[in-house]
Amino acid sequence: MTIGHWRPMRTVAVLGGGIGGLAASYYLCKSPHVTKVVVVEASSRCGGWLWSTRRADGAVFEHGPRGIRPAGAVGRNTLNMVDDLGLEGEILPVTSSHVASKNRFLYVGGRLHRMPSGISGLLRIVPPFSRPLLLSVAMEILVKKRREEDESIHSFVSRRLGMELADLAVDSLCRGVFAGDCRKLSVRSCFPLLYHAEQRRGSLALGFMLGSGPGPVVPPGPLAQRSIKESWAQWSLRRGVESLPESITDFLQQSGRVELHRDAAVRHVCPSASGWMIHLEDGVISADHIISALPAKALSSALPPSCQLLIQELQDIPTVTVAVVNLEYDGSILPVTVMMGGAWFQEEFGAPEMATQEQLLARATEAVRRHLGVMASPIWSRVTLQRDCIPQYYLGHHRRVESMRSFIRKNNLSLSLVGSCYDGVSVNDVIFSGRTAVEQLLGT
Repeated sequence: MTIGHWRPMRTVAVLGGGIGGLAASYYLCKSPHVTKVVVVEASSRCGGWLWSTRRADGAVFEHGPRGIRPAGAVGRNTLNMVDDLGLEGEILPVTSSHVASKNRFLYVGGRLHRMPSGISGLLRIVPPFSRPLLLSVAMEILVKKRREEDESIHSFVSRRLGMELADLAVDSLCRGVFAGDCRKLSVRSCFPLLYHAEQRRGSLALGFMLGSGPGPVVPPGPLAQRSIKESWAQWSLRRGVESLPESITDFLQQSGRVELHRDAAVRHVCPSASGWMIHLEDGVISADHIISALPAKALSSALPPSCQLLIQELQDIPTVTVAVVNLEYDGSILPVTVMMGGAWFQEEFGAPEMATQEQLLARATEAVRRHLGVMASPIWSRVTLQRDCIPQYYLGHHRRVESMRSFIRKNNLSLSLVGSCYDGVSVNDVIFSGRTAVEQLLGT
């Protein structure tokens, strides 16, 4: 979120109306120093990957994130925003004691294994693991610290906690969170808490007990306090997580300071005497500053040739495609969401543009049959192909981001970078990146 030369702000253009762009616009509207905010979104809807289908019978299906975690400063920050938007009555919390929080399974060796939970589960051998998990954690304190600038998640976890945990638990975690390969993903960028725990305390266990260094401070509002008191593991909203971007959009439109352009793809941006000229298909917008919440590759194709170094760095951030298949079965069987592909999409399905809905639906229903033993056919389904939806933070990602922001500083560009391509892929991280960019821009 590093920005160029400070100048008084009159008009700030926010490129991209996903949750990152909407969050940045929300925080801009909270400041008296910004006269006008122009939000430019290429599609007909705002919200990006936060996308819900609401059926007439009240059923809600998610095509992106299905829940948001309340933990940490970034989690509290999102709940404070939800409070401010008046959505507290819509919250659907899932507590740590709820069956959905306690029952987590790994599919290993052709069958489902329930993950250990609670102290008793950590003290005994629970398949598919060959030794108690608490033993791995206890032994970790004895592992010597390394000083590598970066390391793959798989290498880091196998070194500190053992190959079995890396191969089974962490591999599955990375597939679930990043739709990515833990042997390529950076521990420093994907799990900074783990990386800094080793660097500052020499151990993950000590890092979690003693803290792994300073982080952002976000005092909890009433809703965040409630989440702590009731021990929420995650939360959603009654009408789906898309209610959050919809509420932010309503807030922006009611503020009287926001001009919202949908179906308005950015063709290119050019520096001008006052800041930037933003060329759309059907017109030009002038702005003092740009906050880009566009995907990295989309921004790279809009920048002028004078930004070649930045363009190259943006193009080098890879992304993966995920097929999301929502299934509903008759009777008392729960609705099911199957997510497929990610780093293995090409290998499993070929090029995304060639994958058919029928092919993806067939693979998803077969997985439900094989993994869960559901032999019936679904009575309702929806297949959504989310192209390039999750950026992959490979080794050296932190250096690439530093390099981009350094280029912006050195060239006095009135440009901020927010969104999932830089500082974290979770909904909370993306919202917080919008807040941080605005605070740095306005010096607050």
